[in-house]
Amino acid sequence: MSQNHNFLFASLDSKLPHTSRRVHIRRLYDILQLCIQRNDVVRASRAWAILVQCKEFRWDEHWATGLYILNGGGVSSENIPQRINYLRAMMLRDTDKEEMLKELILLYIMSSRYQDALDELELYLPSFPYQDNPILHIYAGLLSLQLAQKRDAHTLGQSLLRDAQAHLNQAKTVDPSNTVAEAFLHRIETLQRQSDDMNLVDSEDELTVRVDDSTPQRKRKKT
Repeated sequence: MSQNHNFLFASLDSKLPHTSRRVHIRRLYDILQLCIQRNDVVRASRAWAILVQCKEFRWDEHWATGLYILNGGGVSSENIPQRINYLRAMMLRDTDKEEMLKELILLYIMSSRYQDALDELELYLPSFPYQDNPILHIYAGLLSLQLAQKRDAHTLGQSLLRDAQAHLNQAKTVDPSNTVAEAFLHRIETLQRQSDDMNLVDSEDELTVRVDDSTPQRKRKKT
């Protein structure tokens, strides 16, 4: 059979296919990528459904394509639970787990599940290679900051604020030129000063009330 085959897109396997079946799979992969570029999600979904059934196609290495199709080809708040379940299942494998974790955290944030996002990060961040990923530390820092500010309007969640500072400092350690981490570290310092000033005012007000309460009342003289 002739080996003169031209393909539009490079696949993970750079070798030329030697059987008709493999040629058809490569052609189908071209169709999939072409449909994605044209945002033709319907045809892309059909091509994907066939490819994932082929043992020659390493579909788990194309997890981002599966996520794109599951999302209907765009960025929306629809199908978030399904996409979360998909990513959690894919993370059981050993391929691109850092990138999958980033996508998972963004989905939690999109659905306002900030605590779930932070819990997920704290599960992975102590271990390698996640501990050396500045983006993940920034996510953890911003989530901690968000949750700290959602506490009682009069007081900040000081423990969460310290966690946010620690994560952002770690991001700066890994990536000293990270301007996002630097900006939010300044923000935390400002919040801490404001919180300290507010606590000082409260203490002074409380002291004033106590002094007033303890002042003896003069007895009125009988006339």
